[in-house]
Amino acid sequence: MIESKEWNWNMVRGESERIWLEPSIVSYYLIDRWKKQEKENFLDLGCGLGRHTIQFAKEGFNTRAFDLSKEAIERTKKYATQENVNIQCDTGDMLNLPYSDSSIDCILCMNVISHTDTEGMRKIVKELKRVLVNGGECYLTLGSKETWGFKQEDWPLVDKNTRIRMEEGPEKGIPHFYADYDLILELFADFKIEKIFHLQDYYNKGDKTYSSYHYHMLIRKEE
Repeated sequence: MIESKEWNWNMVRGESERIWLEPSIVSYYLIDRWKKQEKENFLDLGCGLGRHTIQFAKEGFNTRAFDLSKEAIERTKKYATQENVNIQCDTGDMLNLPYSDSSIDCILCMNVISHTDTEGMRKIVKELKRVLVNGGECYLTLGSKETWGFKQEDWPLVDKNTRIRMEEGPEKGIPHFYADYDLILELFADFKIEKIFHLQDYYNKGDKTYSSYHYHMLIRKEE
């Protein structure tokens, strides 16, 4: 299993920081859904700069922020202080979450659990199941094998599903796991898959337009 490596959040400043402070569109749906289900204990797994940590805390959830990066956690703490919300922050590896069995009602992990290899992914899925309560839900994203990154032959291949990202930026040197539908069904066989989407998103960089594919999933630990 490849060693985990944190994002270089020191490179994320100015305009790029603003992007990572804006909650994702899906988070508003999840807040409404999980409030209706009377869920309370929320984990922002791979919290980054705390965009969802702060958002869920303001909505009354008992919120935990978790990240491998100490820089990310410190900036999330500072953000929480500015917004006057109480949160619990933990630094560690998602391969071994520091939470008790069946202690979390709901988890959001956007653009994070793909940062490992195939063996690591299997371990993370087991950790999600371990910490979730019966009936607990997790919304997560996974890199797709249809995306451009998986097709970069000059990026080192760790295993048949994983490459090391070599593009300059905060993710350089970080492993990226890529999935297809059949692999997802295998990995999450112990969960009920409530929703699964294969989405293509676009972004502009200079005068060029780029796109990438991700799977978005809502999974439930069966009671």
